[in-house]
Amino acid sequence: EVQLVESGGGLVQPGGSLRLSCAASGFTFSSYAMNWVRAAPGKGLDRVSAIDSGGGSTSYADSVKGRFTISRDNAKNTLYLQMSSLKPEDTAVYYCAKGSRQAMGESMDYWGKGTLVTVSS
Repeated sequence: EVQLVESGGGLVQPGGSLRLSCAASGFTFSSYAMNWVRAAPGKGLDRVSAIDSGGGSTSYADSVKGRFTISRDNAKNTLYLQMSSLKPEDTAVYYCAKGSRQAMGESMDYWGKGTLVTVSS
């Protein structure tokens, strides 16, 4: 059974930092691209970042470019999102989502339950 469990969310002040983690199990983690997707209050889903299976290629939404860094540790079956210079508009539930192939793409077939990030003073 595929499981994706996010952690690391919480309340942070504007300008602060957080690191999200996603522990993966039930599949060969190193064989699939992974994604971070967020859902802000009253808005739709927004893919924040993606990384290919080997970690050599990454992509970011324009809204987070230069502030967020995606990475993965295939030995630990864990995906990360380092978030810096956080803004109130980054407030959202952040989901870890498994890609359906090695390369980054639009298809995501499994999702975690999400972790809430609140950026507020």
